[in-house]
Amino acid sequence: MPSESPVDRLCDRLGYRFRDPVLLREALTHKSHLNELPDPTRRDSERLEFLGDAVLDLVISDLLLVRFPEAPEGELSKLKARLVSEVALSSVAKELDLGAALALGRGEELTGGREKPSLLADALEAVLAAVYLDGGLDAARAVIVRMCEGAFEDLSRPDVTDHKTALQEWCQREFDVLPVYAVLRESGPDHRKTFEVRLTIRDEVYGTGTGRSKKEAEQQAARMALEKIKQRSS
Repeated sequence: MPSESPVDRLCDRLGYRFRDPVLLREALTHKSHLNELPDPTRRDSERLEFLGDAVLDLVISDLLLVRFPEAPEGELSKLKARLVSEVALSSVAKELDLGAALALGRGEELTGGREKPSLLADALEAVLAAVYLDGGLDAARAVIVRMCEGAFEDLSRPDVTDHKTALQEWCQREFDVLPVYAVLRESGPDHRKTFEVRLTIRDEVYGTGTGRSKKEAEQQAARMALEKIKQRSS
């Protein structure tokens, strides 16, 4: 059997199949691709990025009003800013392996475009716009709810320090890359699994973590990485 393409895998992870694949192709076409390989039959993703930003803003605002009915406007604005930040969106894009499906120019490819947080965040917004145009607001909402489920759980637990977000912001500021988490092993029965995760930044191991979920293990690994970074700078 032929192996599944990066675009097909992306659709599987999104949980959405496009009726009009041209919309998805446009969302995945970075301007650098058409700058180097002009094609009158294709458009780049910038117009969809503009629309996707508005779709995401609307859906996230609505979800926050439902999830936090007593929160004042100022608090809702802060929560929304966290959910739609470049760090948050690029992290989701990384989990979707969105970078592998992008059509990039050679120059962008050689400079690590598939890992750049700003590029990934923009591409995710374009994909959400494509879902909206293809299937309507309900379809876009379903995709956004699915991809933001973990982030909403974190918002509901303000007592938990978000080491992953702090580390992502540092990586973006210092290197313009995202940290990479890899599961080393899983152990235990299904109802009491333990995960061990390794964290690398630019192919260097910065930390490992264990936990009863991948998210918990990743938080531990991120905490260890932040401690390592602090020690190096002191």
